[in-house]
Amino acid sequence: MIGLGSRDGFLVKKKHKKSIFCYANEFSTSIFLIKLFTFYKIMKTVTYTLHISASPATVFAKFVNELNEWWPKAYTWSQDQLQEIRIDGQKDGLCTEIGPYGFRCDWGRVTEIIPYKSIGLKWQISPKREPIPDPAKASDIKVSFEQEGDATKVNFEHYNFELHGDEADNYREMMGSEYGWPYILNCLKTYCEK
Repeated sequence: MIGLGSRDGFLVKKKHKKSIFCYANEFSTSIFLIKLFTFYKIMKTVTYTLHISASPATVFAKFVNELNEWWPKAYTWSQDQLQEIRIDGQKDGLCTEIGPYGFRCDWGRVTEIIPYKSIGLKWQISPKREPIPDPAKASDIKVSFEQEGDATKVNFEHYNFELHGDEADNYREMMGSEYGWPYILNCLKTYCEK
């Protein structure tokens, strides 16, 4: 009997029904594990969608170029003494906070940018609100801006929390709570619609 063998993904001749069954079993298990892993990754992602009464170009520009105007000062290290918070809107551009006495902290890095459509960032802030200098140990953010009628649909994802170590699950819950990304992104909405 000829069947599929699992060795190196090639077709091989098999003389026993058991070999075919084993391959089918291994294949089914692999598909199940891939689906389980995908579900796990989705469950470990903070997602938030909101609609803003402005064009995608306007919302994108305000998100990237006017961060200082809408980002809540209470969510910065400098708080009321914040001088500036900004995103350098180009690939590998830094996300930076400038505080009193020249204090500077880079809290992120642009990983991808498609003007007026989407931006990807490395989120280099730990669960303890400390900077993470190594972007390979930071989680990721993706924000897209889509036209929907007279408004913009903003799709937000924060993922790869597991890179934050033991506190990843608590951090994900905190950022997904009403005081995390939903609050921050609604500050953007309020700013864009005023």
